[in-house]
Amino acid sequence: MVENPELQKTVRFLEGIGIAIIEKKLDDSTFLPGLSLGPGTIYVDYEKLKYPGDLLHEAGHLAVTTPAERNAAGTEQMAPEWPTQGDEIAAMLWSFAAVKHLELPVDFVFHPNGYKDNSEWLISNFSSENYIGLPLLEWAGLTYGKERAIKEGKKAFPVMEKWLRE
Repeated sequence: MVENPELQKTVRFLEGIGIAIIEKKLDDSTFLPGLSLGPGTIYVDYEKLKYPGDLLHEAGHLAVTTPAERNAAGTEQMAPEWPTQGDEIAAMLWSFAAVKHLELPVDFVFHPNGYKDNSEWLISNFSSENYIGLPLLEWAGLTYGKERAIKEGKKAFPVMEKWLRE
């Protein structure tokens, strides 16, 4: 693994929550440089990985899907329309919670060269507690919004109740 403390912290976290990280040589056809998804797994080519924070975003896709979808990731069994726009929003919000949990800078995930030039907008919204898509994470049983957290005596997002959807 590359000698990058933020990347090492990220890999330990993801493996700790049940997402396998497997080092593998990848070709240049991957959606993100140096990353590919498999069943419950992220394949990483550290030589081609351009933005280490992309690992958290891809993990977010696995985390917010159902176990059946997670086990179909990267296979022909995965629905062709996956991820949906809702999945994409949920994965972004999940990765925001992850960088907060890991005490990493928000631009580790939301780097200037990602998110179709909307990184600053996402950082601004999430940092202002404008959590676009939060109802999706609540519906999936992963976290609580402020009102529900207060009502149920739980901690509110960006604290997560669970990291993987069941």
